Amino acid sequence: MMYRGGVRLFSTLTARTASTEAAARILAGQTNRHLSTFLVRAPILGSRNRSTLALGGEKEQQREENVQTTGAAAAGGSGNKDEKRIVSYWGVEAPKVNKDDGSEWKWNCFRPWEAYEADLSIDLKKHHAPTTFSDKMALWTVKSLRWPTDLFFQRRYGCRAMMLETVAAVPGMVGGMLLHCKSLRRFEHSGGWIKALLEEAENERMHLMTFMEVAKPKWYERALVFAVQGVFFNAYFLGYLISPKFAHRMVGYLEEEAIHSYTEFLKELDKGNIENVPAPAIATDYWRLPPNSTLKDVVLVVRADEAHHRDVNHFASDIHYQGRQLRESPAPLGYH
Repeated sequence: MMYRGGVRLFSTLTARTASTEAAARILAGQTNRHLSTFLVRAPILGSRNRSTLALGGEKEQQREENVQTTGAAAAGGSGNKDEKRIVSYWGVEAPKVNKDDGSEWKWNCFRPWEAYEADLSIDLKKHHAPTTFSDKMALWTVKSLRWPTDLFFQRRYGCRAMMLETVAAVPGMVGGMLLHCKSLRRFEHSGGWIKALLEEAENERMHLMTFMEVAKPKWYERALVFAVQGVFFNAYFLGYLISPKFAHRMVGYLEEEAIHSYTEFLKELDKGNIENVPAPAIATDYWRLPPNSTLKDVVLVVRADEAHHRDVNHFASDIHYQGRQLRESPAPLGYH
């Protein structure tokens, strides 16, 4: 170190020594405290060296976080080495759920307490005879929707069921949403109908999740779902705003057509035209079916669900036809 004109200068030898010593400390794995102290003592290290050191620290921290995430996944007991559980600052974590036999519950779309045994004793032949112009209009609308469906799918009942469920799950969600907003605006109870309609929509969605395991849709069938759902959602939304009694009556007739479609599905299964494959695992757990259940058993319980939705929507329409509000009559929760 030399003094020249009252200014203290570092010699080249000192700078080189400082750089060499810094590199040696980094390679030896010195602590951040020692490193920061040395950087203060040797300011000759440029900004490029300091950014490189910071980058190395960030990489080391990232590696530690990956190790912690992997450890958390291993602690979850899933057995999948590639699975990583989401770690959040807020401490929200989904509880582990087990079946009655102690095995791990593998479904995230529903829980064991949401499963049930379908009531197959329901009358499948009930029909609401249209008496008013509104009823006839609702029936005509459903019949007109069935014609292009028959033309497109013909006897491919697996794909037909898939398309049917993408549409059938819309009315309950729309009706429940509009009743929810109405309840908020008017500061009044809904009589349980919000939950009943959302329950219907969820049940129809589970039908779709089941048939997705049976029928693998092609790209143009997926595109058709986009188009049909976009048109039907907006049309039903406007229809429910204008006349809830018409909207519910139309869904009642739609469910009657669904019963007919699933009955034809069963006939094709009995004839052997469609292979009666084992029931998908999600269906076995959702409807609490026996382990040796087949596709025919699944179609039977789905058809029973549609019959229950038929009754609920015709009942809701009857309430409106009598000039009353849905909230004035308790909703049939858990009816399906």
